[in-house]
Amino acid sequence: MDSRHTNQFLIALIICIAVFSAAMLVFLWPKKTDKVKVPQPVPVATTTDEAPVETKVHGVAIRSLGLSVEGRQIDSYTFGDGKTQIVFVGGIHGGYEWNSVLLGYELIDYLGQNPELIPKNLEITVIPSMNPDGVFKVTGKEGRFAAADVPAGANEAGRLNAHGVDLNRNFDCNWKAKAVWKNKPVSAGTAAFSEPESAAFKKFVLENNLTAVVFYHSQSNAIYGSQCNGDMLAETAKIMDVYSKASGYKTVATFDGYAVTGDVTDWLSTIGKPAMTVELATHKTTEREKNLAGVKALFKYYENKK
Repeated sequence: MDSRHTNQFLIALIICIAVFSAAMLVFLWPKKTDKVKVPQPVPVATTTDEAPVETKVHGVAIRSLGLSVEGRQIDSYTFGDGKTQIVFVGGIHGGYEWNSVLLGYELIDYLGQNPELIPKNLEITVIPSMNPDGVFKVTGKEGRFAAADVPAGANEAGRLNAHGVDLNRNFDCNWKAKAVWKNKPVSAGTAAFSEPESAAFKKFVLENNLTAVVFYHSQSNAIYGSQCNGDMLAETAKIMDVYSKASGYKTVATFDGYAVTGDVTDWLSTIGKPAMTVELATHKTTEREKNLAGVKALFKYYENKK
């Protein structure tokens, strides 16, 4: 091949390469139509400080109430800014009652997607996981998890915190160091509020003028009231009835299966805070629709309460 033909070949080759490169650039360049908006979950506060820290995300106040024994966040999510403050709490028994934690996250997502459902006079706080170490022990996940992450079996080891303490025996109502669960001895800590999770919740309660508190557990399929060596608060009986009629769970004045000491709702009654326990029917599902009905009924009750 002579030099003239060689030059023509090289020019043609260069043109082909340039055309091919331009075509690939056009093909690979991002198009506006390729962008799909993916709904993002409400992010979790990521502070490492022990003092409460609050951030606002999409109008939701995310607050770190404190740290667990192993240093995991105990987060709360607050919607609205009314004077009537209602709190929903899941997971005090960690991974053993993992469905109560998932229900808390489902409630957070539902309120985030439907903020108009919250009456203007209400402030709603959800604490999905009071015992994050117990959840991690079962799921191996930090923060949110899916039902598929929960292994089969009873998962009783996830009921306690990382000190081996039953947090729902660590509050100041008839507290005893040696408590009972299913007629078996369990540790209630070295004193009432000895555990960081319990102390963090106590601090949160005393810093806020709470109107009512709802705790989610499983699996007794009922709503239990709260009292400590005395009569149940009248308002507790009222909110139990409201939630029961809407959700279908039966009401039980007090748990009498075995002696319970250091219970959080009973402690709340000693400081004049109406509180109840909603027990899901199983350890397997969140019973979302039943509980959303109960939550909405409470909203309506407190919207109209004078």
